[in-house]
Amino acid sequence: MTAESTPVIVERHGPVWHVQINAPARRNALGRAVVEGLAAVAREVATEKTVRAVILSGAGDKAFCAGADLKERRGMAEPEVRAFVTLLNDTFNAIAASPKVWIAAIHGACLGGGLELALCCDLRVAHEGARLGLPEARLGIIPGAGGTQRLPRLIGVARAKELVLTGQRIDAAEALRLGVVNRVAADHLDGAQALAAEVTQCAPISLTQAKRAVDLGWDLPFEAGLRWERACYDVTIPTADRLEALAAFAEKRAPDFKGE
Repeated sequence: MTAESTPVIVERHGPVWHVQINAPARRNALGRAVVEGLAAVAREVATEKTVRAVILSGAGDKAFCAGADLKERRGMAEPEVRAFVTLLNDTFNAIAASPKVWIAAIHGACLGGGLELALCCDLRVAHEGARLGLPEARLGIIPGAGGTQRLPRLIGVARAKELVLTGQRIDAAEALRLGVVNRVAADHLDGAQALAAEVTQCAPISLTQAKRAVDLGWDLPFEAGLRWERACYDVTIPTADRLEALAAFAEKRAPDFKGE
């Protein structure tokens, strides 16, 4: 299979993997081959001990991901659409629940399912020329891959409703102001690499447990959230990495984390 026919390309660089949606002629739309490729990568990443961060980007200069592949969707019967949306949700949920840190490197169009995909990532870096939005209501549907749930949890109900109920597109500066993205950069890939470099300075088990503490605890009652945080913290206590961090601090050197 050639690079041109590979719907999702994976470059493995030690603790940071670069995953690229490779359908630039379709503005990296979420066709079946792309979604199945992302699902396979999510499964591989989850069990690969050496990985700490994943950078997710789109090929070409037009789009991170312009959303659903409407040409493919038009040829689907209603049962096929329902099955595909289930596959899409399962794939996005696997990325969101991954024990590793996913960073979306966004450029160009990041619309509909493309923005929902970015919202599944833990962190988002946008090129200063990116355009983001959830236009589904203008297409006779609604965001169906987590957008109505993840966006309000990220930026609040009122602001999320404005984006969902108007279908408007926003630029990178507005996305940063609203909290849709974490950073804006002149080069989205360089920005994502810099962020990944910061992430990989942390201990792998700490990253996983910190992510679990936030993701599964933020909407609990406060006292329950504190108990959940403690449960996640307790996982780090018996690790070799915790002892390595203490030793490195005493010896004034950088720690060498093994994920153990």
